[in-house]
Amino acid sequence: MSGNTFPGMWCVLLVLTLAVIAPADVRHCAPVNVPGAAYQQQVCLGDLTTTGTVASGHTDPADWAGLTSAALPTPSGVPGIQVDGYFPDSSTTNTNHGWLHDSQFVLRLPDRWNGGLVVTGSPGVREQYANDRAIGDWVLARGYAFAATDKGNTGVRFYRDGAAIEEWNRRLTQLTIAAKAVVAQRYGRPPHRTIATGLSNGGYLVRWQLENRPWLYDGGVDWEGTLWTVPGPNLLTFLPPALRAYPAYLAGDERAHADLVAAEFPAGSEFLWDYHYRYYWDLTQRIYREELDPGFDGPLEAGVPFCVPGSPACDADYDYAARRSIAGPAVAPIALSGRLKKPLITLHGTYDVLLPISRDSDVYAAMTRGHQHRYYRVEQGTHVDGLVDVYPDRLRPLAPCHRSAFEALERWLDGTPPPPSATLPRPADTGTCPLG
Repeated sequence: MSGNTFPGMWCVLLVLTLAVIAPADVRHCAPVNVPGAAYQQQVCLGDLTTTGTVASGHTDPADWAGLTSAALPTPSGVPGIQVDGYFPDSSTTNTNHGWLHDSQFVLRLPDRWNGGLVVTGSPGVREQYANDRAIGDWVLARGYAFAATDKGNTGVRFYRDGAAIEEWNRRLTQLTIAAKAVVAQRYGRPPHRTIATGLSNGGYLVRWQLENRPWLYDGGVDWEGTLWTVPGPNLLTFLPPALRAYPAYLAGDERAHADLVAAEFPAGSEFLWDYHYRYYWDLTQRIYREELDPGFDGPLEAGVPFCVPGSPACDADYDYAARRSIAGPAVAPIALSGRLKKPLITLHGTYDVLLPISRDSDVYAAMTRGHQHRYYRVEQGTHVDGLVDVYPDRLRPLAPCHRSAFEALERWLDGTPPPPSATLPRPADTGTCPLG
């Protein structure tokens, strides 16, 4: 009998010993499965923030370059699991990891979990790591699980994917559902709170999700989201006037200056116009117009860069009102209604000269009529915080305002409403952003 019993007792002792010396490591590295993923790879990291992932190669700094100011604090010391992968897709614009596959995602699951989940889509046409510095670091340090998507297509030729912006919304929905399931696997229970957040195109996704997929979320924070409406305003209504007027303004034409101000690029923001003309206005107009109205320039693809007004099929002359019967049906599936079904906080800089505040968030706030919505206009905030490092005396970062808004949303979900919507003056310390 003793010969048969001893091996069993030895196994019990071995299991108990392993449980004493290694339970944290076992939990830290427990495998998870992302539902619906065509491919995934998992790694256990000592630090999920960019302090650790830059060194370990588990982020791409080029993806978030220019989005934050150098002064933005970077936390550290958040151990946990990172899962990279992709969902089934036929497009190949995302080159991360050498996969040549779109619909890439990243999930980060901290060991010390607060019970919540934050999901986000990339700004602009960037990839899945674009929010790591501006959003991911901070929410991970607070204990949230974090999930991000490349939206299903990336880069300046995203329009080749066909109905690309419609796909952005589907991909964030897909990621949210999958991330909730992964959180339940990792921690043994689903998240008690799921928050959507993002900037620029990522902010647009938050608005759309809370209007159309509210059951997936508890609330959201919209950082200068892009506005799409069928009658306008939208990108295609306010960028062409800027493209027409700016060269004449540069040549000294005061009427052109008045035209730019009339197009809601505010007086006082002139120091930002040249940069935006060269790097944002022209490119943005051409690639989004190609997505929504490809027939405007005939066989050309995304028009002619910096074309002269009056030349054939020049995007500076694009007239959305005249083309609405063609472009409008393409805008309709991505259009926003303002009918929010979960709490949303929006913040937007008054010196945003890519998405002028009076043609974007001012309009969206009016559409919501304040229902489940708070809106904070940030004096001297611009579209990307990287420009604050160039003009520290004339601009302020929006990242501190995003953090204040996020904390205000947490309190709102706990029963304490945020301060009333307001315009926020520049504080003495621009590393802070009091909302009320």
